[in-house]
Amino acid sequence: MARPVTLVTGQWADLPLETLAAKCKAFGYDGLELACWGDHFEVKKALTQSDYCTKKRETLKKHGMQVFSISNHLVGQAVLDKIDSRHKGILPPYVWGDGDPDGVNKRAAEEMKDTARAAKKLGVKIVNGFTGSSIWHLLYSFPPVPPSTIEEGFKLFAERWNPILDVFAECGIKFAMEVHPTEIMFDIVTTERALKAINYRKEFGFNFDPSHLIWQGIDPAEFIRAFPDRIYHVHMKDALVKLNGRNSILASHLNFGDARRGWDFRSLGRGGVNFEEIIRALNDIGYDGPLSVEWEDSGMEREHGAKEACAFVRKLEFPGNKAAFDASFER
Repeated sequence: MARPVTLVTGQWADLPLETLAAKCKAFGYDGLELACWGDHFEVKKALTQSDYCTKKRETLKKHGMQVFSISNHLVGQAVLDKIDSRHKGILPPYVWGDGDPDGVNKRAAEEMKDTARAAKKLGVKIVNGFTGSSIWHLLYSFPPVPPSTIEEGFKLFAERWNPILDVFAECGIKFAMEVHPTEIMFDIVTTERALKAINYRKEFGFNFDPSHLIWQGIDPAEFIRAFPDRIYHVHMKDALVKLNGRNSILASHLNFGDARRGWDFRSLGRGGVNFEEIIRALNDIGYDGPLSVEWEDSGMEREHGAKEACAFVRKLEFPGNKAAFDASFER
């Protein structure tokens, strides 16, 4: 059976879920990965309104849409980050509160615990998201950064996330971290280090997204092969490195969509990601979950892009082979 093709709703949070579900049915999707912002999935309402999750499923079913996971990247970011004014724009008002950094960190952690409880009520097994990072700003080691400072950052990750993961374990939910710049883990080395920090607990795995790896020079398929038992969910998203001798891989403080950037996101199949190798790697590890399109391309109209991306994944997807192609020959 082919893996279901879903759409991440985070970039469509300006549309009511009812409207988006109807559009995505017409685009050809099997389901939606519900973001915990806009009206798509609200954690507090899921826990306080007895019929909230039932009504969400009824809305999706009405339009032939399934749901396999929810995503709470924005609140997860605030668990470990050093909080500043930027976070006010991405957090629910009740998590931001008075903006006191310590209070924001604590409220974000409690909201992530509630997200696990809400996922259980909705009947999904995966929550995708971010962890944030207290040490990302130290990426370039000047002034020189003592190794102990980085170690403290990973210890803080374990200190803040283990209690959250305890609730995930109680609820039977897995947290799928999207390995990503600005997070405690952003490449293979930091991912290995973070897993060690939390003693490799099984509640914690990855929402694999190749677009955040390729521009760093990492082969996304190698990430899959490095963590075959931890790929809990998959984002299908593309990016293109376009260095020309004048621009920078660090993007020069230029926003996405600026032609002067050294890399940018692209609609599926229009960037540099080798999705053929990704599908083969997913087949090799036996991944049978959703292929969830996270559509981002500043240079393309989004409805055109979402429809095109769905067709791209459908054409690309193929099952693995359980026998060698030459098994019929005598040896």
